Amino acid sequence: PDTQFQNSLHQRRTLNHGGGYYRSNSRANDDEGAHSDSTEGHDEDDEIYEGEYQGIPRNDSVEKADRQVDGVGQSQFRDKAQYEGERRKDQEELAQQYETILQECGHGRFQWTLYFVLGLALMADGVEIFVVGFVLPSAEKDMCLSEPNKGMLGLIVYLGMMVGAFVWGGLADRIGRRQTLLISLSINSVFAFFSSFVQGYSSFLFCRLLSGVGIGGSIPIVFSYYSEFLAQEKRGEHLSWLCMFWMIGGIYAAAMAWAIIPHYGWSFQMGSAYQFHSWRVFVLVCAFPSVAAIAALTTMPESPRFFLENGKHDEAWMILKQVHDTNMRAKGYPERVFSVTTIKTVKQMDELVDMGGEATAWHQRWRIKLTNLFHQVWGNFLTVFNPEYRRTTYMMMAVWFSMSFSYYGLTVWFPDMIKYLQKQEYSSRTKVFIKEKVEHVTFNFTLENQIHRNGEYFNNKFLNMKMKSMVFEDSLFEECYFEDITSSNTFFKNCTFISTLFYNTDLFKYRLINSKLINSTFLHNKEGCMLDFSDENNAYMIYFVSFLGTLAVLPGNIVSALLMDKIGRLRMLAGSSVISCVSCFFLSFGNSESAMIALLCLFGGISIASWNALDVLTVELYPSDKRTTAFGFLNALCKLAAVLGISIFQSFVGITKAVPILFASGALAVGSFLALKLPETRGQVLQ
Repeated sequence: PDTQFQNSLHQRRTLNHGGGYYRSNSRANDDEGAHSDSTEGHDEDDEIYEGEYQGIPRNDSVEKADRQVDGVGQSQFRDKAQYEGERRKDQEELAQQYETILQECGHGRFQWTLYFVLGLALMADGVEIFVVGFVLPSAEKDMCLSEPNKGMLGLIVYLGMMVGAFVWGGLADRIGRRQTLLISLSINSVFAFFSSFVQGYSSFLFCRLLSGVGIGGSIPIVFSYYSEFLAQEKRGEHLSWLCMFWMIGGIYAAAMAWAIIPHYGWSFQMGSAYQFHSWRVFVLVCAFPSVAAIAALTTMPESPRFFLENGKHDEAWMILKQVHDTNMRAKGYPERVFSVTTIKTVKQMDELVDMGGEATAWHQRWRIKLTNLFHQVWGNFLTVFNPEYRRTTYMMMAVWFSMSFSYYGLTVWFPDMIKYLQKQEYSSRTKVFIKEKVEHVTFNFTLENQIHRNGEYFNNKFLNMKMKSMVFEDSLFEECYFEDITSSNTFFKNCTFISTLFYNTDLFKYRLINSKLINSTFLHNKEGCMLDFSDENNAYMIYFVSFLGTLAVLPGNIVSALLMDKIGRLRMLAGSSVISCVSCFFLSFGNSESAMIALLCLFGGISIASWNALDVLTVELYPSDKRTTAFGFLNALCKLAAVLGISIFQSFVGITKAVPILFASGALAVGSFLALKLPETRGQVLQ
């Protein structure tokens, strides 16, 4: 037997923090000691159980376990494997009893209140996905973003969410669902707020990265947290209804972008160093769901299942009584009494960690605690690959990866293809002028989508105007005057300028390709980015397409919620994946803007049922002490697959449709096949 493990069992109630040790099982203890808040001050020799002052029944199973631990220390020791076996047996008994308790508590006002509170956190995750894509057309002007920088800004959010999902998922199994979610949402809110004010590209990128890290904990914690308040017959349906808030987040982001970003009057600047434009107002508004979720979450309790898994019987009993009483009062039965007297708790596997005594500096104590917490989180993550879970974990990894690769890849490829089709249609309307001669004319209107070859322009004025997609080739400009010119995608190729003045223009020399300047001058060039920007109408199209694509998942959400508990998780997951795979082949018929939008809506509406089933399945396949750890890891893998899918699919825009279609359909086919190999969890109690 493990001597250190035996000693920790014998001494767990005789050594304390003040003596230089603390219990490393941080889930079951706060910094003040091993007793719960509701029984603080209780001495083991007292005859009165102090929890009775608050009406909490004595938990005989805990007292029995304590006597067994003392007996072990005095007589014989059991090895660690046997102790872990007993812990698993306790977890199985707790799962059965917990389901019975949830049945008695009923489903009512408490669950619906928690539904809307956690929905705000899920809504914040949906908003985060769309923020960067909506602000790019405007932010690129303020921050001089090149194409590689724009691509990195689009991917950085996914990288942050990948890290956040893994970290917060692991912590939620150690320090609690509610506490971890509050911390992650706070980080998201703070850095989302900062990102609306910072000016440089690097600082904006850093803030969006940390904002993504914060919101990464939302999905794995929210679904696990909510599932632990739901009885078996309600779980699949109501977790699917919860998924609707992700859709609401996308609609909120699209609507706010449409309402705010085009209003360029909503801005101010302090000199040339600090500018605050309307897109920054939009970034600020997008932080509201996260802030609202934090405020609402402070009114909700921790998961009682988490407390019971970690030996906190009193806290769990009080929360379950609160759930019962809240629901009964709302249903008009305030006289009904919560009949549960004792609840099974799981044996704790404690270890004593040497804190170095009172002489140890505070920062060293914190370092020891954080190091130990890291080892606990990492150790819990490794148990996901233990023999009993290994096959399930590998299968789930494959399904999550294939779903995410195809879904995120296609949802980004769709808008890019729409923009490509718009560009092709725009190019088809280009007007060409050859050998025109213009003299003594003042141009003060917009010139757009034209090509001028071998032209001659003498003593002409170009004043206060815009040039969009203009090309002048082999042309002569003599004694011309350009003032207050704003250009986009405009170039002068093999042209000659004689005695020409450029005043307050953005016609920088890089736009003059192989051109000659004779006695010509540039005065007071416009400051800013020497880049070409897309038309503002494209920004409206991005909002519109995202709005329709997000709204299109509503029917799929409703259908999956109504059928989840009737047909089962696996049929829902595999069936939706197969239909999504078939719908991919219709992409080859998308040769127009409207056709691509319709196909985007079709694909989104079908695939959402797969995501809902996958979320429910992930929650139910893993036991409570590993649930958020496993969910966080799989969600992190999902974000990695999203980055790969987006990068690969975007590279084929304008080249071929065949490769993205084959990739997406192949990934979905593999995912649907592997999904059928997973165990069905419908009708089972939550482990």
